[in-house]
Amino acid sequence: MTTMTIARVPAANAPFEITEVEIPEPGPGQVRVRVRACGVCHSDSLTVAGAMGNDFPRAPGHEVAGEIDALGEGVTAWRAGQRVGVGWFGGCDFTCDSCRRGDFIACENGLVAGIAYDGGYADYMIAPAEALVGIPDDLSDVDAAPLLCAGVTTFNALRTSVARPGDLVAVLGVGGLGHLGIQYAVKMGFETVAIARGTEKEPLARELGAHHYIDSTSADVAEELTGLGGASVVLATVTVPDAMTPALGGLRPRGQLVVVGASADPMQVPPFALIPGSTAIQGHASGTSKDSEDALRFSVLTGVRPTIETMPLKDAQAAYDKMMAGDARFRMVLTTGD
Repeated sequence: MTTMTIARVPAANAPFEITEVEIPEPGPGQVRVRVRACGVCHSDSLTVAGAMGNDFPRAPGHEVAGEIDALGEGVTAWRAGQRVGVGWFGGCDFTCDSCRRGDFIACENGLVAGIAYDGGYADYMIAPAEALVGIPDDLSDVDAAPLLCAGVTTFNALRTSVARPGDLVAVLGVGGLGHLGIQYAVKMGFETVAIARGTEKEPLARELGAHHYIDSTSADVAEELTGLGGASVVLATVTVPDAMTPALGGLRPRGQLVVVGASADPMQVPPFALIPGSTAIQGHASGTSKDSEDALRFSVLTGVRPTIETMPLKDAQAAYDKMMAGDARFRMVLTTGD
């Protein structure tokens, strides 16, 4: 029996166990991916807690970069040895109403790597062929991994928003999502405003290309944005709803607050904050495998890269704990084969 190393959660909210298991075989329509790097995302906490109904034991990981190791029956669009990734979009049924309309990310029976099946906290993983993302040769595995969730989420949210080149766009939060959102906003031609608490992150925001910086602890965010002409879009990457609401007043008429920072806490939004300017609050899901390919290609073309810290797979617990404590700057990435 040939075995591999896997970092998995044996029960809800239990510590990770690093163990050896048999290398799995791909079934029809599936591929086996040799994992080289896997990002540690805040959404991995959903797996750890079993919040989306996953079975245990389960290995998290939906920011996976590696190459195809084996093809299952019926897989013809991919080849062994090809560099691929797997992001939040981990498969769909192709038969529900959303899929029949081509809206695969909204599939009623959509799969997520690390929840529906073992994810990238392992030497190898099995994934449906439709979940695969081709990785450009000019992008390293450790850089590609975070772009398959944090990257595509912010990239896709901005490109599908109402903002157009030259518009004022604000990115709320300069963290794991926000530091990528700022880069994408600048490269897409938006006049970019970074918003964060305090002045500590201003030098980084400026380095990433932000044209303006607002310290939300010392200035009125709405007034500052209005003084700049009003934002077409505020991309909310933080996970604190109370920090999102003040930005609504800084939207220009028909502007959008686009929410990508996941939280179960309610937003307090008075209707009158939306009605006068016909403004909107829009949630945004990540993106399909093809959207991820677009994000990777755009990143290579424009030089967008995540700021990462790597740890070997055996240190999955330490990497996860550092991410959950908010001490990562800005994305933790696990590497295999160390």
